[in-house]
Amino acid sequence: MSASLLEVDDLHVRYGGIAAVRGLSLYVAPGEVVSIIGPNGAGKSTTLAAIAGGVVPMSGRIRLAGADLMGQRPEQIARAGVSLVPEGRHIFATLTVEENLAIGTYMRADRKGVADEIKAIFQTFPRLDERRKAPAGQLSGGEQQMLVIARAVLTRPRLLMVDEPSLGLAPLIVDQVYATLLELRRRDGLALLIVEQSSHRILKHADRIYVVRDGCKQLEDRAANLKNEAIKRAYFGFEGAA
Repeated sequence: MSASLLEVDDLHVRYGGIAAVRGLSLYVAPGEVVSIIGPNGAGKSTTLAAIAGGVVPMSGRIRLAGADLMGQRPEQIARAGVSLVPEGRHIFATLTVEENLAIGTYMRADRKGVADEIKAIFQTFPRLDERRKAPAGQLSGGEQQMLVIARAVLTRPRLLMVDEPSLGLAPLIVDQVYATLLELRRRDGLALLIVEQSSHRILKHADRIYVVRDGCKQLEDRAANLKNEAIKRAYFGFEGAA
């Protein structure tokens, strides 16, 4: 644990009278790919939002490289090196691809570095290069997912959190999205924390997996040690779930 990049300890989050996250603990090591999976309403997205500063936990501890993130504003957490790609591909539809990418650099003063990194982004995402002058609202769902990931990378995160990257995308496009995420990890040393509902792909790509249900951790292990049956039992809470 001492070598962890992110440490979340005994996290509790409530929305009014509803306990969305109940005593969740997890960690992500530098350069590691970790996934949180679970059914709708399990607390997965709320956990990411709490780490990013979008919701205020009732209690617990969140640390990045040993520094306390609890009580920090979202922009402070972003400057510390955490970037969240939320569910739903939040693009600015009337702005061009280039303008959307520029939004990811608003906190940075190194304009030469920004220009070089945008060039590198277009090499990593050649389809975005082809559409750089097009309004983002004209992009396909897969292209929009690539755009929000690229925009997040331009904030220079140490930890990139991605909420439901496969949602609403065709299987071939999902494969491309994951290939890009893993290439960013290889190229930039990013740690990835990915939320998914399905275990099918994440078993191939993650180093470790947490299964969450009803706001609580049900299972944690290395992906290489897990099989779908074990995940299914933790996911649904009983044997033989389909």
